[in-house]
Amino acid sequence: MSHLLEVEQLCVAYGSNTVVRDVSLSLASGEIGCLLGPSGCGKTTLLRAIAGFEPVQQGNILLAGNRVSSAGFTTPPERRQVGMVFQDFALFPHLTIAGNIGFGIRHLKGSHRKQRIDELLTLIGLPDFHNRYPHELSGGQQQRIALARALAPKPQLLLMDEPFSSMDVELREELAREVRGILKSEQITAILVTHDQHEAFAMADNIGVMQHGRLLQWDSGYDLYHRPATPFIADFIGQGVLLHGEVIDNRHVRTELATLQGNLPDGCHAGCPVLVLVRPDDIIHDDNSARTAVIKERAFRGASYLYTLQLGSGTEILSLAPSHHNHAIGEALGISLEVDHLVIFPRD
Repeated sequence: MSHLLEVEQLCVAYGSNTVVRDVSLSLASGEIGCLLGPSGCGKTTLLRAIAGFEPVQQGNILLAGNRVSSAGFTTPPERRQVGMVFQDFALFPHLTIAGNIGFGIRHLKGSHRKQRIDELLTLIGLPDFHNRYPHELSGGQQQRIALARALAPKPQLLLMDEPFSSMDVELREELAREVRGILKSEQITAILVTHDQHEAFAMADNIGVMQHGRLLQWDSGYDLYHRPATPFIADFIGQGVLLHGEVIDNRHVRTELATLQGNLPDGCHAGCPVLVLVRPDDIIHDDNSARTAVIKERAFRGASYLYTLQLGSGTEILSLAPSHHNHAIGEALGISLEVDHLVIFPRD
């Protein structure tokens, strides 16, 4: 599988402030990637550098094997065959939907231009919206029009900057799945920037978690959740708690909850202090268990409750239990620990 996008040891700075540091990643043709992280981590700056809007201080960006950015060299955005979907959609209010979608393909002859507009409106599920205006559409419909406009010139790479941020949570995930289906049907290579992990999971093949301008891990959503490379990723992806533990031998770790068995980090020996990741689905409600924890908070999730539990030491953990297990705040809940895959980090 050939790489459409390659980013090599990239650094981007504003004056003396380096905001993207030594980032490397690649994206195969037809894949969807995501840059995920908190505000200010550098993900949007990296996206803008890939688009050609920001010069780079170090490293290279290659598209289809052609160098488009390096120190002192930047191919202009309009010559990169890169499409962009913005956070605020940026639709032209005075143009019809057909006019918006056709804006970037005005060089095509009338019949070919109309054919491409018709194709895209059918693709996004709005085949009869040619003569409507943006203000007549819902937010989700406007987002699909913005996507269609970006796809109209058939870019080799599509970039999306927080495209669903104005939507409510449920609509975000629904739209992310819809857009993924559209991109896959067109075999479009794309990168999404978001701070919402559920959006990233719904849409991307590979996700890069960023912190302080660095790319900490570029991996599948599954591996980010189950095999996080750093404590920051373990804390940022999903919900969980990093419990203090101590290595007993080369296969066992003692924690307040239980003694666990698994692979240990390199260099960890008996007596080594560690952090052990415990997810809500690792803490099982068990009425027959002698080990209990006090319910401090609970959140109803429909099919389940998310309980915040306090251990004897005061440490708080999370537990996901079926909602027919309806327990009150202050009640002692019997628990057991079932960890299928042990995630351990050395503790400084």
